[in-house]
Amino acid sequence: MNVSAYSYFADFYDGLTENVEYEKRADYLLQLFERHHHQPGVTLDLACGTGSLTIALAKRGVDIFGADASSDMLSIAAQKADEAGFSLLLLHQKMQNLKLYGQIDTCLCTLDSINHLSSEKDVIRTFRNISRYLSDDGLFVFDANTVFKHENVLGEECFVFDTDRVFCAWQNHYTPQQHRVTITLDLFVPEGNTYRRYTEQFDELAYPREAMTEMLRQGGLEPVAVYDDLSFTAPKPDSQREIYVVRKIRNE
Repeated sequence: MNVSAYSYFADFYDGLTENVEYEKRADYLLQLFERHHHQPGVTLDLACGTGSLTIALAKRGVDIFGADASSDMLSIAAQKADEAGFSLLLLHQKMQNLKLYGQIDTCLCTLDSINHLSSEKDVIRTFRNISRYLSDDGLFVFDANTVFKHENVLGEECFVFDTDRVFCAWQNHYTPQQHRVTITLDLFVPEGNTYRRYTEQFDELAYPREAMTEMLRQGGLEPVAVYDDLSFTAPKPDSQREIYVVRKIRNE
């Protein structure tokens, strides 16, 4: 059976992303805040998925809530938060249509979620929304896959993941003019002596640094620093992920 499976994919997301090291990423973000003399305050984890990073930061004392476009991801996040002893606010919202009821001091958007937006227009809309709700001294921290990664790592490659619950075949198709990778995931779920197949397809778009900076500017934001992933050093030509530290444009 071959059906669209984004809602079904949520059930296997955590098992297929065990290498993400959420605890390490949470510690890094706290170090980043300290480096930039920033108190996280009220923090939004945008595109929070199943809430692994949200919960890791809540455990470290951050006043955090989450938002995601997938109700199925949020359902899992709520269950995980409850099991961890946290009552988290979780909003079912697309980031390009974000609507909040007050200001935030920090916005996080991690694990290449910006790359998943389908156009530059949606990226700019997202940045404008964040600028609208971010306090004057707030920070927006996000990461993004690089053009190098799309060209040289993802490209036309195929990957296989085999867990106790699912067999996943990952196939990529690269469109160089747009730095676009179309990713097709075929999930084979055991059912007795047979397998049921589910298919999920989505695109990721990568942007050169200059293009990302211009989209930030159009959204009323500007980068304070750009780091290589999980470091405080400048990105290298072969960096696969960059971390942007961003603030609202200040009218001096």
